[in-house]
Amino acid sequence: MTSSAAGPRIAVVGAGAWGTALALQAHRAGRRVTLWARTPARVGEHLPGVPLPPEIEVTGTLPAADFVLLAVPLQHLREIAARLPPGGPLICCAKGIEAGTLALPLDILAEVQPGRPAAILTGPSFAREVAAGLPTAVVLASDSEMLRAEAIAALATPPFRLYGNDDPVGAQVGGAAKNVIAIAAGAVIGAGLGENARAALITRGLAELSRLAVALGGRAETVAGLSGMGDLMLTCTSAASRNYSFGLALGRGEAPETILAGRSDVTEGVATAPALVARALALGVAVPVCAAVAAVLGGRITLAQAIAALLARRLRDE
Repeated sequence: MTSSAAGPRIAVVGAGAWGTALALQAHRAGRRVTLWARTPARVGEHLPGVPLPPEIEVTGTLPAADFVLLAVPLQHLREIAARLPPGGPLICCAKGIEAGTLALPLDILAEVQPGRPAAILTGPSFAREVAAGLPTAVVLASDSEMLRAEAIAALATPPFRLYGNDDPVGAQVGGAAKNVIAIAAGAVIGAGLGENARAALITRGLAELSRLAVALGGRAETVAGLSGMGDLMLTCTSAASRNYSFGLALGRGEAPETILAGRSDVTEGVATAPALVARALALGVAVPVCAAVAAVLGGRITLAQAIAALLARRLRDE
């Protein structure tokens, strides 16, 4: 890995709100930063009012760097990652499960960039707050202790606290499932079912997340940390969350296609829901909350029917 007075060079691939915020954070950490955008002239549109320092190089050519942060939507990760030039380790900053293949983010990177070190960056983090330098704590998960240490040293500042984690499977499942559960949480509030119902749904959703993570080889304690419970707390309670606000509109009676038509940013939980449920079913893992979301989005049942089915589930010990 190369170094200089500014330390490792950071490339951020994806100039949406999250990619822009990460580029600002890497610059704040004193690094030389390149930000890749499909349309460089439109950089900044996703975080209006947040200026991009001139030291951040904006490019339309996929860059090489000491660390490459992939901040593109999960469903586009395979196509973009396959085109990357040779370079340093990949830090995936996308959350979800790929439609069709049912692959987690690091599985995708292992296929299209075999042998290249990779990690996942995840946890409770709204882009606008990271861009503003507000206190944030997230997780950098990898099997490699050296990669975790070097990436954290390259990106962390006192307000942007990075915790290492050696359970990338658990961290990835948390990032994927929380978006689906956030849609359900928003729908509960949008439908006027109250805070009690939302609290119950989030808690049972956390149990689903934990079961799936363990079945895939992750650890339950990872789910209890920032990449699971922490991300759920943020995403399931704030209208600033795209997935929660989608659920709110769904609960108020809007059709999924109408909600999506009015958005420019990706609502990742919509594509993740059926993929997550399919992955869980293949493992024999019960995920009733996530299954209900997938069924409503797929038009197989109404929201009212989904709520009735969840409430009618057999009573049992927690």
